[in-house]
Amino acid sequence: MKKELKLKKFKDEDEERDFWANVKLNDSFSPDDFDKVSFPNLKPTSKSVSIILPENMLNRVKEKASSMNISYQSLIKSYIQKGVEL
Repeated sequence: MKKELKLKKFKDEDEERDFWANVKLNDSFSPDDFDKVSFPNLKPTSKSVSIILPENMLNRVKEKASSMNISYQSLIKSYIQKGVEL
């Protein structure tokens, strides 16, 4: 640690916001000061994609998903996930 970062009691959110907007963390910390962490419970970012499927295939997927009581999009995602894990 370079120099200790002094935090004070803020009067309100505006004062705290101003403080963090103007503080230079690299004056107080170096990369070696930090430990690696992971956040296993975060949801991965999703991105929408479009695919063209034969109508009868999509109908079969929807029927299968309905019998499993899940959305057809979730079923398609699970099929893709199984395919990329191989």
